[in-house]
Amino acid sequence: MYYYDHRKSYRIPEYVLETIFSYLSLSDIRNCSLVCKSWYRILSDENHEIWRYHCHKKLAEEVLRSDLLSSVKTYKAKLRAHFHAWSPRDCSRNIHIKPNGFTLHRNPVAQSTDACRAKIGFYHGRHAWEVIWEGPLGTVAVVGISTRDAPLQCQGYVGLLGSDEQSWGWNLVDNHLLHNGQTQGHYPRLNNCPKYQVGERIRVVLDCEIGTLSFERSYEFLGVAFRGLPNRKLYPTVSAVYGNTEVSMVYLGPPMDG
Repeated sequence: MYYYDHRKSYRIPEYVLETIFSYLSLSDIRNCSLVCKSWYRILSDENHEIWRYHCHKKLAEEVLRSDLLSSVKTYKAKLRAHFHAWSPRDCSRNIHIKPNGFTLHRNPVAQSTDACRAKIGFYHGRHAWEVIWEGPLGTVAVVGISTRDAPLQCQGYVGLLGSDEQSWGWNLVDNHLLHNGQTQGHYPRLNNCPKYQVGERIRVVLDCEIGTLSFERSYEFLGVAFRGLPNRKLYPTVSAVYGNTEVSMVYLGPPMDG
């Protein structure tokens, strides 16, 4: 046991604090930011050496060298994206998460549709994440959200995400919205809207405060896709049918308006 006097925190050199913080868990570091103003100042710098150290400790060098995380600029934001990435425990048996932690790979299984959810879901606040389809779309490729009760695998090639009342999705192949097993209309509601191209970044925006789900492409807002979402924890989700296709997801945090 030890006693900490916050009035004397200024006596600890910053390089000593860096060393101490490098041995702590991220949850303990969060608690440290509440101790005093000087510690909060250090830890509020999202590019501080402390966050760089933990970022390189947690994330694969492969993903740090690639441009996959180019939309998240700080070390702390990259760490946050890591903890919000695809869940290896909440996906179809025909899907596995690649070593980079951000990309799912759908195995070449015939007559199967397979889905994957993120590790963390949301029931309040506003959240944005990017989805990048890095392989062929196939006949059905759906991006959206689901509750934990939505199925993650089914027979045939169908719009699994959006097939029941527990999921909402946008099929990038035919630009239809799917929910409760029915087509909810064409999306986006723009004249001559181009089809999705493999490798494009789709930004998904979930507003739990007003219950809406929207999408952006190339920084263009495509409009609200779904309204009246339930007050339940909702997870970033995709469903895919094409063998060996890969889909990456990067959590961005609260969306930037304007």
